[in-house]
Order: sequence, then C-alpha cells, then structure tokens
Amino acid sequence: MVSRREFIQSVPVGALALATGGSAWAAPTGKPIPVEKVVALVGDGIPSRAIHYPGQLEAALQGDTDIGDAYLHEGAVGKLEARFAAMLGKEDAVFMPTGTMANQVALRILCGERRHLLLQKESHVYRDEEDATPVLSGINPVPLDGGTDEALVASAEAAFNQRGEDPYPVEIGAISIESPVRRLDGSCVDLSVIQRLSELARPNGTGMHLDGARLLLMSGQAGFDPRTYAAPFDTVYVSLYKYLGAPFGAILAGDKARMERARHVRHIFGGTLYHGWPAALPALRHLDGFTERFAKVRAAGEALLKRLDTVPGIRVERVPRASNIAILRLDDRVAAGLGERAHQADIALGGAQDGRLPIAFNETLLRRPVEAIAAVFPA
Repeated sequence: MVSRREFIQSVPVGALALATGGSAWAAPTGKPIPVEKVVALVGDGIPSRAIHYPGQLEAALQGDTDIGDAYLHEGAVGKLEARFAAMLGKEDAVFMPTGTMANQVALRILCGERRHLLLQKESHVYRDEEDATPVLSGINPVPLDGGTDEALVASAEAAFNQRGEDPYPVEIGAISIESPVRRLDGSCVDLSVIQRLSELARPNGTGMHLDGARLLLMSGQAGFDPRTYAAPFDTVYVSLYKYLGAPFGAILAGDKARMERARHVRHIFGGTLYHGWPAALPALRHLDGFTERFAKVRAAGEALLKRLDTVPGIRVERVPRASNIAILRLDDRVAAGLGERAHQADIALGGAQDGRLPIAFNETLLRRPVEAIAAVFPA
C-alpha cells in the first residue's frame, strides 16, 4: 500500500509536470491508494514504488539468461537497440542514459560545423536542458514560433531566408522537432508539417532530429506508424522510462555511421555506463504489445471524455492533435472535494489551477470501466 503523497512521488517528474503543470492536489486524508490498483489520471506510465523494482527485474529475467552487457555492448541493451532500430526504420540505435544526452549527442553530430539549430520555442531542448547546446557543442539555438501548427513551417522558412544574407551567412546545421510537446499539453506535430520541414532542410544539407521522448503515446492515432513518422528524420530519440517501465534511459536511432559516432560522443560525455540491462530489460518487456495496448487506452480515454462532457459543471477542451492529455474546465461545485472523491475511489488526479484540470491517459485507465471513473466527477 502507498499513500497518495508516495504515489505522486513515484510518478516520473517529467510525466507529472506534463499532466499537471507541476502542481498536485493536497493529499486527501483517509486510506492509502494501492499502487497496483490505482487509476492514475496523471503521468504517462504505470506508477510503481522503488521497492517493487527488484521484483520487476526478477520477472523480466525469467527464461532469459543472455541479458548481461558490458559497457552497453550486447545483452539486453543490444536486443533493445535492435528492436528500436527495426521499429523506427533506422539502420542502428544506441542506448543513452538520459534523454538530454540523446538529444545533445544527436544535435552535435547533425550540426557539425554549421552551428545554428532551429527548434520550437516550447521544446525540451530549448527550455529544459539548460544551455547544453551552446555550452557543450557551441551550437546556437534559434527558437521558432508555431508550436505544433503549420505556422512552424513559416517560421522555419523565415530562418532559412536569413541564411544567405551578406556579409555573414547563417548556416543551419539541424532542425530539431519535439513531438508530442510536453509544454503544449502533449500536442503532436502532424506528419505533413514534418515533411514540409524536411523539404526545407534537405536541399540545404540541414539535418533533421526528432525529440520523440513520448513518441509511442501517439499509438492509436489515425494513420500513426512509428516507422513512417520517423522516416523524415536523420536521428530519433525515444524515452525508456516515461511509459516503458525502465528506471532511466533513452534510445537514439539513425544510420550506422551516425550511430557509431554517437557511441563515441556518448563516451566523451561520460554516458558509457558499465551496465544498462537494468533499464533495457523492463523496457523490452513493456515494449511487447505496447502500441496495441495504448490504442485501447486511447479508445477508453475517448469514451471517458464523452461521458465527462455530459456532466454539469464540466467542459472538455481537446488538445490539438492530442497524444494522451485533455483539459477539463471545472466549475466551483465540481472542483470542491473532487480530489477526495477520486481518492476514495483509488483514482489519482493532478491539481486544478483556476478551474483548469489536465488529465492524462495511461495504461492504468484500463483497470476500471470508464463509467466507474466518470462517476467520481459529478458534484
């Protein structure tokens, strides 16, 4: 059993911030929430307590003795790299200890000596990785307006139009696109926009990088396929801990030459761990059937939103090109005591600010009928 405060602490910080804007309901009084039964309308993955991790590893080890890696070579790490390379349609993939390192290694390789980087102004690389690009690699970030909309293309075009201005041309080494975007409530960039950005980049020798930390949360969207979505990009990063059950880690995928270089730069940055299998094993296990399971999550989330939209005092706001988040606008009657009502039903919520409550869908949504979940919301 785990108290609600312990539960909130068990949710990865990035996932919690994505769903709640960094705030949480004051911990209700009363019974603790059983973490294995909780329906968490916050975060991207299934929450667990640290003390459960040895048991999870033991379960993942059953029937698999070829798991050990040495400095991230072979074993479960090698299997995970091959799995992601195939899924994303790339020649090779490299395990990274963190997503920040995955992004920074990719951008360093893509930019080379062309030291301007185009990226969304809301992106993780620009807003949440300190000044890593200029400090580590001497790369100048150029933030773009447009978020996840078609306006992003116009912003990139304007940046390219400055490229040939005399006397000092602006050479653009790479375009980095985050999708889904954490700071835009998980909104995704449409593939047609990505293809238009690629058409700008290719004739100019500009690389394309996808910060797809939450890429697989797009599973179940009409027409979404990881390989197709990743195709316009030279490098793709996907997180292992946000929803794939790993305690840490990331995957960076691309062609063989760039990924061989990525292994060298990882070592330069201090990221060549002695063992990566404790992260690779649970990620491999959760990856099996994930896209199919998350398609079911998406369908259940849609059914829940339709029910909530009929509740007096609740208005559902859809996130454009949503991954797994929607916004509930609550009147005071509904908001009063909602945290306690949810807590008593073993449902965890984030915090409402000025009547705005983001809710996130993850695999815990499949633990209860949507009718039972919706029943806690009416005043």
